Order: sequence, then structure tokens, then C-alpha cells
Amino acid sequence: METDMNQKVPEEAGPSHTGKEGGAAEETCEELRNENENLKKASEDLNQRYLRLAADFDNFRKRSARQADEVRQFALEKFAVELLEVADNFERALKADDASLREGLESIQKEFSGILEKHGVRPIECVNQEFNPEEHEAVACIPSDHPEGTVVEEFIRGYCMHDTVIRHAKVAVSKGKE
Repeated sequence: METDMNQKVPEEAGPSHTGKEGGAAEETCEELRNENENLKKASEDLNQRYLRLAADFDNFRKRSARQADEVRQFALEKFAVELLEVADNFERALKADDASLREGLESIQKEFSGILEKHGVRPIECVNQEFNPEEHEAVACIPSDHPEGTVVEEFIRGYCMHDTVIRHAKVAVSKGKE
């Protein structure tokens, strides 16, 4: 089958490219670009939300661990406060004149103080210190040779547990010379 060179060969089936149809392809391409940009923005938004959520969870985990530590640290606080009454009675008995009684009580007090220290309970030193309302409770104000605002007498000892005051010291404060 010979064909004449001058004879026109029919075009194969397929889309013809007229100016009108080229515009549709460009519109489809532009829509795909816009959709791609929208998907990128959505992906970035989701990524940012994930990062914020991960940071919030990490903060929650740390806060929960801190709170659990505080609960453990102060779980014995009520027990310690009750024991302080016993400590007060020992201190009163130590002021007795009987030598053997005094020696026994000193031994018990030493052991008892060791137990309190082991659990983080320590006495607040206050005599000859400046009055501090965070640690002291003034029950009397008396004239003395000490400067005004100085603790001159301790009636009941105050105690801290892990740097938190669990009982304020009841003290007399100097109001200076009269």
C-alpha cells in the first residue's frame, strides 16, 4: 500500500489542542497547585498542633511528677505534728532536777530528735534572731536590752519539714528598752 506523499495522513485519535482546551489544562494545573498549597498548610498546621500537644503533655508529666514528689514528701506531716507534742513534753521534763531522770530523758530525746531529723523535721532556731512572721508567732512583747523586734524567749519550739514551716515557734519579742 503506497501512499502519496502529497496525500494527507489523518491525525491519530487524541485530544486536539485548541486554545480553548489549553486554558482548561492550565486551570486544572492551577487547581492542583492550589490544592497542593492547601494540603501543605494543613500539614503544617497539624504538625504545629502535634508539637504543642507534645509540649503540653511533657509539661503535664513533669507537673504530675512534681506533685507526686510533694505528696510523698509531706505524707507524714500530720504524724510529725503529733510527735511534736511528745517532743514538747520531753523538753519540759528535761527541766526537772532529778539527775537520773534527766539522763534517761536526754537519751530518749536524742533518739527522738534523730528520728525527726531522718524524716526531714528540724527545729527552728529563734532566740536572739530577728522576728520572722513566717517562722514565729509572737505571743508576748516584752521590754529588754535587745533591739526591738528580736526574739528574746521561746515558749514553744517551731519546726520545719523539708524547708516548710509545719508549726510556728511561739515566742516573746523585744520591744526595746523602756
